[in-house]
Amino acid sequence: MVTIGLSPFLISLAMVAGVFVARWTLPTILKGTDYVFTDLRQKSYLMIWAVLAGSLWAVGNTLTVFAVRDVGLSIAFPLWNVNSLVGVFWGWFFFRELRGAGPGTAVKVVGGALAILGGAVVLAYASSHEVSASPHRALSGIAAAVGAGLMFGTMYIPYRKAYLSGMNPISFVTIFTVGEVITMSALAVAFSGGVEPIIAQLRQARPALFWLFLGGFCWVVGDLFQNYAAKYIGIGRGVPLSNTNQLWGLAWGALVFSEFAGHGRVTLDMVVAGSVAMILGAIAISSAAAPQGEQVSTQQAIVRECDRYGLNLENAQASQRGEDVLALEAPSHRWWDALIIAAAIGAFLWLGWGAKVPALHLNPGWMLALVLVMLAFLVGCGWVLWKRTRFS
Repeated sequence: MVTIGLSPFLISLAMVAGVFVARWTLPTILKGTDYVFTDLRQKSYLMIWAVLAGSLWAVGNTLTVFAVRDVGLSIAFPLWNVNSLVGVFWGWFFFRELRGAGPGTAVKVVGGALAILGGAVVLAYASSHEVSASPHRALSGIAAAVGAGLMFGTMYIPYRKAYLSGMNPISFVTIFTVGEVITMSALAVAFSGGVEPIIAQLRQARPALFWLFLGGFCWVVGDLFQNYAAKYIGIGRGVPLSNTNQLWGLAWGALVFSEFAGHGRVTLDMVVAGSVAMILGAIAISSAAAPQGEQVSTQQAIVRECDRYGLNLENAQASQRGEDVLALEAPSHRWWDALIIAAAIGAFLWLGWGAKVPALHLNPGWMLALVLVMLAFLVGCGWVLWKRTRFS
């Protein structure tokens, strides 16, 4: 979308619109609006934190578009993955993660995050082409990517704060999207010359809006899993592990779009080395289960949040164990939930009616295989999460 000349603000705004639809639709499907609003009423002080997190994401997402435009995806992607290290630091600094864990566990987590980041850099270098942008534009693209990483890493502070207090991730992300829409709308209007130019650009980009909506919607599905990861294993572990998504992007690029066709042995060796580094980093973090000392430290952080805001400590601790303490207080679904879902489907049908399929050269066999693998992971991981936590 960047390469065909669409404004970065327009791209980000259209993605946020798709995110907004998904942020309301998926929680409605999983739990219902009554459940969400009951959770929000009990922890209303956290709503401002959710709006703040959404604002940070909107700024970060816009910066990624500038970064991709100026230096390309393969260079920008690993640079904004510095959010791994930012997440590890904030988790330790604010929420006592890794404290009392011992040097072995800390080395696994920090070393794993560094390995994932290093592998991402190697993969980016292997897949990068000569940057044709001017030095000034390349520098601005790199700065945008690093800035995006700082925004993405910092937005997890409100995430973790909310989840230590016992809030359900689907409630948090519902208000999160309010911050996204407000911030992105303000940025688009301010930097595009007003409301009328934005409307004109949206009309001009009508054939591409469906794909931007769809991208935002798919991102929310993955982000929900990431939110549950932040709740149950913390941001120091959850953020680096989620950044292994670059391996998935590599699979699509190499197998479906044949991006490495004709490349030499050195490039392929670098791809293998970078992939192995990321996989080893993920294994290291996954094996770094929180020992007793760190669990005690986490409990202290929960007690601190409950004392600060007058929350029920027993409910907050039960929520951390995966117990759904709100299940008996709110009906599962209301009749108007069906209207929300129908409106979301209607929005996609309307946008899809005028969409144009981009001219892409791809391998349909590998595309089908990767889609099936994605769906298998989606269903399998979703089932495990439901079985153990009922999406609480």
